[in-house]
Amino acid sequence: MKHTATRALDGLRRLAGMATTLLVTSFLVFSSLYLAPGDPASFLVRGRSASPRELAEIRHQYGFDQPFLVRYGHWLDQVLHGDFGRSYVFHQDVSSVIWSRLPATLLLVGVSALLIAVVGIAAGMVGALRRGTRTDSALVLLVTVGAAAPAFVVAVLLRSQFGVRLGWFPTIGNGTGVLDRLHHVVLPAVALSVTFMALVTRVTRSAMLEELGREHVEVSVSRGTPRWTVIRCHVLRNALGPIVTVSALLISGMLVSTSIVETAFGMSGVGSLLVQSVNQMDFQVVQAIVLLVVAAFVVVNALVDVAHPLIDPRVAAAGSAR
Repeated sequence: MKHTATRALDGLRRLAGMATTLLVTSFLVFSSLYLAPGDPASFLVRGRSASPRELAEIRHQYGFDQPFLVRYGHWLDQVLHGDFGRSYVFHQDVSSVIWSRLPATLLLVGVSALLIAVVGIAAGMVGALRRGTRTDSALVLLVTVGAAAPAFVVAVLLRSQFGVRLGWFPTIGNGTGVLDRLHHVVLPAVALSVTFMALVTRVTRSAMLEELGREHVEVSVSRGTPRWTVIRCHVLRNALGPIVTVSALLISGMLVSTSIVETAFGMSGVGSLLVQSVNQMDFQVVQAIVLLVVAAFVVVNALVDVAHPLIDPRVAAAGSAR
């Protein structure tokens, strides 16, 4: 009974923390409109000369003449009802503009996440199981280079080598149809995931090495238990906690990096839309994308907190002991 009450209290605390984080983020995101240099009404005329009367009418039309907190409360109420306002550039609802770009970004993030999970964890396991060998040394070198390589540099190298020189993959656009879209997303997904794959490889290797040094693992090996059974049941299972936690947080953070990769490969996604909206000062779209990215990160973080005790029973046991 006490344990159930404690879990319920922890759940309420998580929800309160999520709500507070999103509320503070929404305030900061909305404030960015006023932190930007210049008059928002002047941005809307797009460089045309406008009389003071026209500027006053624009401020009144968009509510710029209202007090800051009044505007923020009105905007927050709209957001809570799924209305992010109207784009100044596209003259459409912000939700419609983002929704039309979302499939390309989700495909890019999905393929990248698959690469990170499969290649990163597999490479980390190889490095841990072959510690001290040339394979491990080469892997450590590749991980160091990959973790330090900026996404735009990797994108340029991939485009020049595999797109332009060899012609194996297209270098621009989203493609049409399922297979063509997958063909177009290969290079962007690799460019997006290289740094994250290196980080997951490093975390997997460290976690596996830590578990390999545990006393119960050495006892199992000394008793003649097959090596792969020990690795699967005692090493990998216990190492999954930090691996899954770091992988999930990195994958949620990829949403920010998509802006660089999508722009480099000319993809029409949410990331390139963010860059375009910043350049064109389309504040409504910028505010919506930033808020959605933060919301995705908060939700993934909460899901990781919930899943961690299920993956690693030792965490749940430690929580019960308290």
